[in-house]
Order: sequence, then C-alpha cells, then structure tokens
Amino acid sequence: MVSSWSKASLALNVALALVLLVGLSTRRHESLAQPTMRSVQSRAAFLPAISTRPSLRRFNRVPNSASRTYNKLQREMDDWMASAALRRAVEGPRRSARVNAETEGSGKAAPVSLVLGGDGFCGWPTALHLSENGHKVIIVDNLLRRKIDEELGTQSLTPISSPQERVAAWKEISGKDIEFIEMDVSGPLSDVMDLIGKYKPDNIIHFAEIRAAPYSMKTPANKAETVRNNLIGVHNVLISMLEHVPDAHLIHLGTMGVYGYGTVDGAIPEGYVNVCMGSKEMEIVAPYHPGSVYHTTKCLDNVLFNFYVKNDQLRITDLHQGIVWGVETPETARDPRLVNRLDVDSDYGTVLNRFAVQSALGLDITPYGTGGQTRAFINIADTARCIRIATENPPDHGERVKIFNQVAESHRVRDLAMMMEKLSPEGSKVTMIPNPRNEKSENELDVINQNFRSFGWDPVLLDQGKAQELVDTIVKYKDRLIVNNLNPTSFWGKKQEEACTKTESPIMA
Repeated sequence: MVSSWSKASLALNVALALVLLVGLSTRRHESLAQPTMRSVQSRAAFLPAISTRPSLRRFNRVPNSASRTYNKLQREMDDWMASAALRRAVEGPRRSARVNAETEGSGKAAPVSLVLGGDGFCGWPTALHLSENGHKVIIVDNLLRRKIDEELGTQSLTPISSPQERVAAWKEISGKDIEFIEMDVSGPLSDVMDLIGKYKPDNIIHFAEIRAAPYSMKTPANKAETVRNNLIGVHNVLISMLEHVPDAHLIHLGTMGVYGYGTVDGAIPEGYVNVCMGSKEMEIVAPYHPGSVYHTTKCLDNVLFNFYVKNDQLRITDLHQGIVWGVETPETARDPRLVNRLDVDSDYGTVLNRFAVQSALGLDITPYGTGGQTRAFINIADTARCIRIATENPPDHGERVKIFNQVAESHRVRDLAMMMEKLSPEGSKVTMIPNPRNEKSENELDVINQNFRSFGWDPVLLDQGKAQELVDTIVKYKDRLIVNNLNPTSFWGKKQEEACTKTESPIMA
C-alpha cells in the first residue's frame, strides 16, 4: 500500500516508473516492445508485433479511427507493463491468499487448492506440481475421461494407475498428501456447495469439462452432453464460490479456440480489445469465433465469468490455452506409477502427440486437408507451471476477468508432420487425408502472450530434440496402441463425413 511507504521511497518509485515508461515508449518498435508469438516458419518464437508483421503493417497504414484505436491500445499496454514492472520491483510477485508455508517458512497455512478434473491429462500433472510447490491439493474428479475411453474402445497409450494408486505413490515418493474425491461437479448443486463449504479453498482450478472438439461433434447426444456437463459444472462452482468462499480465486482452463483461426488481421490480443461504438471508445471482450460445440462452451463459460465478476466481484482468471504436447513433467517422471495419460486417438489425441505416435510406430503421418492450419502450442509441463503462476497472481476484487493466452509458440501442421517424418525410426511418410473438420485450410497465427511473460515465464519450446524425446517415450509403450482409433470418426457435417469415408485411409495400409 502507498500509505505504508516513506515519502522518500515513494518519490524514488515514482521516478523509477517514469524511467520505465520512457524506456518502453522509446523501444516500442524494438523486438522486446511487445513479445508476441508467431508461426515458427522463421524459427523465431517471439518477434515484434509492429514493425515485422505484414498483417500489422497493413493495419497500421489504415488512416482512420481503427489505427488510432490500435495505437491507444498499444499505449495502454506499455503503461500496464510499466506498472506491473514497478509493482514487482517493490512488492515482489503476488501470492495466493494463504502464504505457502513450505516455501516461505512463515508458519502460516499452505494455500488450499481444489483441482477439479485432477485425474486428467492436464489436471494430474498440475495437481502434482502444485503439491510439490507447497499447496494443499484436493483432486475432485468423476473419472468421466476413463469412462469415455471404454465408450470409444480405446485407452491411454501410457499405462495409468487408478487415482488411489496415483496419490498413494505420490505420498510415498514425495512425502506430500493429495486427497482424491470422486464427484461430478456438474451433478447436484448441493454436492458442490458441500464440497466448497467443507474445504474453503483459496484456489479452484477448473479442468472438469469435456475437452475434445471432435468428441463434442460426434453425435447429437455428445453435443448435448458437452453443453450440459461443461456449463452446469462451471455454474455450480460459481454459485458455490459466491456462497462459501467469495475471496477464493477461480482459475479456468479455456482454449485458444474461442478466438477462431484466420479471423483477425494482426496479432490475437489477450482477451480484450478497444473499439469505437459511435463516438465512444470502450474495451470489450475479444469477439468469439468458436469452431466446435466444445469451443462454444468455453465462450459461454467466459460470459458467465464476466457476469459474476461484474455483479459479485468474484476473482476469476480464464486461461486461453493452446494445443498441449508432451507426456511427462518433472513430477510425473519421478515414478512409473505417476505417469501421465497419453491420448492418441482421433477424438482426444492432440495433433503433435498423434503425429509422434505415427512416427514412432511406422504409420503414415496424416495431417488433415492441406495441413496448412497454424495452431498455438504449449508443453504439458508449462501448463502446470502457468497454473501455479496464476495462483500467485490473482486479480483483485472488482478487477475484470483476467485473460491470459497460455501459449508458447505456433506451428503449421504440415511442418510438424514433416519434422516427425524425419524422426521416424520406422520410415513413416506424410500422407494428407480429407479434413473431418469445417475449418480454413490455411491460416496464419500471431498471438500476444505478454501476461505470463511479464511474470517471468520462460516456456519450453519444441525443437528436434524435444520431439525425439516424445517419440522415444512412445516407443516404450507401442504394444498398447489401438491402431483403428487413429482414423477420424467424428465429423463436423455430412459433407466432411462423405469426403472422409469415400477416401480409403492410408493408416491401415
């Protein structure tokens, strides 16, 4: 608080702020002015968003209010960065509501973190990472993801233990307790109210949603259940927070898919844009452009978040995450019983992991369509790290929903396929197949990811060495692969289904 500083300290910090503002202003066109993430066709993950991008150069030439709005937004971003730098220099990083007793040695209670969906691909490594960093972790999961494996006739390529065996192994290896509760947060509201009321968490990390775009498009029943499960679950949590822990921090795993692809002339912002409506300038949530029922539920989640922040001043962070790649994290690698799940089927397998499996086992590597789709990516270990960073930097009461683009880099799909072809120990070849999705065949993608960068996040980036590690891991478990599930079985419409079923799949050739 300003009132606690001495006058001399206050004067010094004001001077520091002025220096930072001047420095940021003069470096606006330099490479560190606005770190963004762009396609790695140039093999550079972070390049200036103003002077080097053709799309933004075109935008800057527009001699109208749009250009003035963009320049105003840039000035506001520079000011925000200067303020954030000054706050960190004086106060250090924000901490979660309870001080981490193990890392700080203060004797205060450790932060209590509920990890909803903590048995899943992102939830399990996040739960371990938070526990390792001093959080008291409670995993809540209805095991739906395991049941969907049975429904689809598939399984994790890695042999995952039961939740009870997992937490017992973590206790044995680390000496730290993680509690597991089997419960459906989209079930009766009273169950969620009782859960939140009992544990009174400081952080609620929400992974507990049906997360696969293809699965959400598979049948009419899948579409209905994705909407029901995802929206009711989120709303139950919000109501329970308001009733029992209005000071808690909700961290929701969203998706970059809310923005759509190829819809913006320039870099995708972090959640908000400045617009002119008549003569009035205002800041609004960036327009939604979802590409599936799953992505649509994430947009609707954000609508709910904005209402509860406006009406009740809840504290919420929404993380728009890119496609996750990788399997292991420093915590899951400590014991085979802690191994993370690895989905490689066409419904739940993420594109890079799917290509890695095809490469490792000598199958055809099969991009959809032209393979010209450019997507944002993040390593699974960075998912967990970003969640922890978010717990340490909650919004204040009354502050808008924090939206972070949780991405490290972007890649064109066919470039990933070619890289995996080169790494294949079995001589895999890239073979394009019809696209089961309704999406643009080619797109560029530039994404601003300044918020996590401002907290010192240094992400893991994909290179040939990391890709080789992924392939080597998959080879260990090749006997568990169910090959038929690599073929697309979910389609965005009749047109896509007819195109895919007419073409003989090369996977089984």
